[in-house]
Amino acid sequence: MTAGQTFDTESLIIAKRDGEPLSGPAIDWFIAGYTDGTIPDYQAAAMLMAVYFNGLNGEELARWTSAMIDSGHRYDLGDLGRPLVDKHSTGGVGDKISLILCPLVAACGAIMPQVAGRGLGHTGGTLDKLEAIHGWNPSVPPEKFRDILADVGGIIAAASQDLAPADRKLYALRDVTGTVASIPLIASSIMSKKIASGTTSLVLDVKVGAGAFMRNLDDARVLANTMVEIGNRSGVNTVALLTAMDHPLGRLVGNTLEVEESIEVLHGGGPPDIIELVVALARDMLTLVGIDVDPADVLASGAAVPVWEAMISAQGGDLSVPMPRSEHTDVVVATESGWVSGLDALAVGQASARLGAGRARKEDSIDLGAGIECLAKPGDPITRGEPILRLHSDRPDTFSSAAELLANAISYSPEAPEPPPLILDRVTR
Repeated sequence: MTAGQTFDTESLIIAKRDGEPLSGPAIDWFIAGYTDGTIPDYQAAAMLMAVYFNGLNGEELARWTSAMIDSGHRYDLGDLGRPLVDKHSTGGVGDKISLILCPLVAACGAIMPQVAGRGLGHTGGTLDKLEAIHGWNPSVPPEKFRDILADVGGIIAAASQDLAPADRKLYALRDVTGTVASIPLIASSIMSKKIASGTTSLVLDVKVGAGAFMRNLDDARVLANTMVEIGNRSGVNTVALLTAMDHPLGRLVGNTLEVEESIEVLHGGGPPDIIELVVALARDMLTLVGIDVDPADVLASGAAVPVWEAMISAQGGDLSVPMPRSEHTDVVVATESGWVSGLDALAVGQASARLGAGRARKEDSIDLGAGIECLAKPGDPITRGEPILRLHSDRPDTFSSAAELLANAISYSPEAPEPPPLILDRVTR
């Protein structure tokens, strides 16, 4: 932005309302003005609605994202001696992948600086899951962030207050103005934080299906292409996998439960779908940074376990202390015999949140031990009356309402169903 250059906010809103592109300096001025409070919420809301309806072209979106990055601090991680690569997921049910992927990628020789978030609604948050570990602290100052990466090779932490602060303000405004579901605004929100956190290579896991923000493949592909373009325009080598989220990932949904399942996978066990997705993402991440190591072998060997333990310890976590478990359990039983052919991820996520594992509002507290065990998943044989889901909660009065949500979530087949693919597509530059 040219020093001292100013614009008329109303004129910019009208231009975008009428479908005209905004100049780079105008975008810089708008983002800076809203971040510092010069531009009020009501005018920013009008601009967001204009973008919602008319979008941003490639040049506008790259500049919009760059201005959001420049609104705060950008980590400089270029001299840590190993290649940098990160991963982002658009969110799903049972999506504990980062907990396994971060130590695995570090064990393979790369550095993974992961800035993660909290859950809202039916999707879980990586930070919430890790907070089930006694003493673990998500808040890491920038200097310590670098130190942990240099010593351990991986970190999962909360975004600092000065990391893309424009995004924090814009996201809160989008949340109350009906402008969340805008692909340019979603893409710039995700990519501004990822680029500002210092990575030079990035693999995106764009979820598709009932339990995902993007319900159909075409919309997910547009979002993936948009984010890949932003990354590559910004000098971050970026690819995206489109992955299925019609059923929960793994067999455990909830905070403590998902940490326990992650530890099982790190020790060489765990559900096949979790292993498949972790290995697929790790392979793309390692390929981007030129590391010729098979992550499947490293994962199966348990070599990522010491990295995991060092990551947790570096942020105050004590894995020797038992994680919180809910006091009460209940079961949902199969209503038919045959095979499970469907398990609706959205219903499972909503039921888990109702049990206490999630939050409806950002300020809500959560029950770290609450959640759902999927005792049978699509492709498994089942007998009528056999338990198919086990519910965990400290509030037994929530069991009936959770069961109501799950009543139509399970479908059956008289024959073994054909397993659907987990990896649906791959998007590159």
